[in-house]
Amino acid sequence: MSISLHWFLTSSGDIRPVPRAAANAHGVFPSAGGTAGIPGERPAGFREPDIEYLAQQARAADALGFTAVLTPTGTVCEDAWLTAAALARETERLKFLVAFRPGLMSPTLSAQMAATLQRQSRGRLLLNVVTGDDHEQPRFGDWLSKDERYARTDEFLEIVKGVWSGEPYDFEGEHYRIRDAGILAAPDPVPPLYFGGSSDAALPVAGRHADVYLTWGEPPAQAKEKIDRVRAEAERAGRGDRIRFGIRFHVFTRDTSADAWAEARRFLDALDPADIRRTQELLRRNTSVGQQRMLALHGDSKDDNLEIHPNVWAGIGLARGHAGTALVGSHEEVADRIEEYHQIGIDEFIFSGYPNLEESYWFGENVLPLLRRRGLLDAAPDDLRALADVRS
Repeated sequence: MSISLHWFLTSSGDIRPVPRAAANAHGVFPSAGGTAGIPGERPAGFREPDIEYLAQQARAADALGFTAVLTPTGTVCEDAWLTAAALARETERLKFLVAFRPGLMSPTLSAQMAATLQRQSRGRLLLNVVTGDDHEQPRFGDWLSKDERYARTDEFLEIVKGVWSGEPYDFEGEHYRIRDAGILAAPDPVPPLYFGGSSDAALPVAGRHADVYLTWGEPPAQAKEKIDRVRAEAERAGRGDRIRFGIRFHVFTRDTSADAWAEARRFLDALDPADIRRTQELLRRNTSVGQQRMLALHGDSKDDNLEIHPNVWAGIGLARGHAGTALVGSHEEVADRIEEYHQIGIDEFIFSGYPNLEESYWFGENVLPLLRRRGLLDAAPDDLRALADVRS
């Protein structure tokens, strides 16, 4: 089975790391931040997430041949639904992996919005289910415990799929009571559900509902352990042959390994040790199991050994929460690591970079062709090169 390669949309802003000036007032890099950052001062090198710049990123991902862009959710980024709807008109084939939080609005309304966007985008919607954590959910007025949130997500997804059935739908559970629900028309195709979560409460829900289970980048052995647990849950739900697995990384790829590591070091040199300490103190208070797994991959200092597996670097996690690792190396080395992760069961990869637009070209023009030659990626569409040149 071939893999799918996705890019990221920096709807919280992009960053060109500038030594000793890149982290914001809270010590958090905004680029590719999604749910991780905290609003603060705009640092030197910051690029606003206005529609023109986001459209430039989306057109680049479209022209380079990525399958989709992850459009994040959170209080520090633009709304994912509205952003995806606007950018669908700017692109030809690119899909949008829209992150959303079950429980913040009606499941019937969510089913309706997804069906509408699927039709209006002509089938280019994917959905990323983000149940949320104790740190950010209260910002939305949501005070349920972690286990309660996942129980609510379980009911929420059951209702969404029931509404999409095309028949009047009733549901009664602990968190929702729905009567005679329906929408104009079911989405065609039904958007696949991408699901993340590392806690004991999350994995059974993933097994029952996820089409693609997502994990943040960990060394292959740790990622494989999580894959095996989720696959066992899917098998218990009678879905063992229907679930795929994906992983989220940042990336620094260059013509030589030395050049790639120089870029990673440049990122690191932009961090003030005091900012790192503040960021780590904040992240240690986050009760997310996935976040704690990320923190365990690195020390709290940029002088620690941060290469936790060949070409897998934990330095990103010093500057930001959530996805805290990157693949670093020559184009061949990055392709080797992708192939290694594919061998343990990973079929989908979501990448981003610093700055995000430029890195999409480094990756898209150099790594994607290698993966196609290795037979890991489907051949590019015949008209790919005919798309407009969107280089900055």
